[in-house]
Amino acid sequence: MPGPITDLLAAARHGDPTAHEALARAVYDELHQLARAYLRRERDDHTLQPTALVHEAYLRLMGQQVGTWQNRAHFFGVAAQVMRRLLVDHARRQHAQRRTPQAFEGLWDENRAASSATQDILDVHEALERLAVLDPRQARLVELRYFVGLTIDESAEVLGISPATVSREWTLARAWLHRELSPE
Repeated sequence: MPGPITDLLAAARHGDPTAHEALARAVYDELHQLARAYLRRERDDHTLQPTALVHEAYLRLMGQQVGTWQNRAHFFGVAAQVMRRLLVDHARRQHAQRRTPQAFEGLWDENRAASSATQDILDVHEALERLAVLDPRQARLVELRYFVGLTIDESAEVLGISPATVSREWTLARAWLHRELSPE
């Protein structure tokens, strides 16, 4: 049985003028939790706040076709992708700003930790991009499980595969990422 968010997505898809506003109210808290979860993985002095990330992501989501979202899990999967891309873009801008001559003068000072955290998110993003070339479904699964926090069953529903296949591919994707992100 579909939930209220899935119902609102269907109503918006069928042209209900009040559905967009109701959808915004219905998903805001969950989007904010998702943004906080993303930012918990960032350094403490991150300049992007959860509310700003939610607002920017929501604006981008509303710019997409509402009709493309099949259900709640699919919507939040797309939201997670949008937030991840926003954070990567933010990290790239921060990294570019640090690539001034002054940034290289003191490689071992306090700027190194902030620069390292920025580089970490870029490394994860680049690893996911490489995984997407090799196996797009596994890359999507990492986004759904790790970044969105969907369960095995919810991920299976979004991807249209069995929970057993999700479990197998989740194990393979994690092992691949671990190998890619390890120093050796």
